[in-house]
Amino acid sequence: MAAETLTISCTECAFQATEACSDCVVSFLLDREPDDAIVIDADEARAVRLLQDAGLVPGLRHERRAG
Repeated sequence: MAAETLTISCTECAFQATEACSDCVVSFLLDREPDDAIVIDADEARAVRLLQDAGLVPGLRHERRAG
């Protein structure tokens, strides 16, 4: 079975270049360049959710643009 992954491309996010972007967990954890894609596996996604649920990092705000 292939590993499940989550791919986040900031260029596909409806919140790119908004106030929400600066408070995104992706920005918070990686201080990435605006057009960089980030790929994490299922275990890493669960770890981020645990940190978020504990209030230790802001939540993921990525939302794919329509169309």
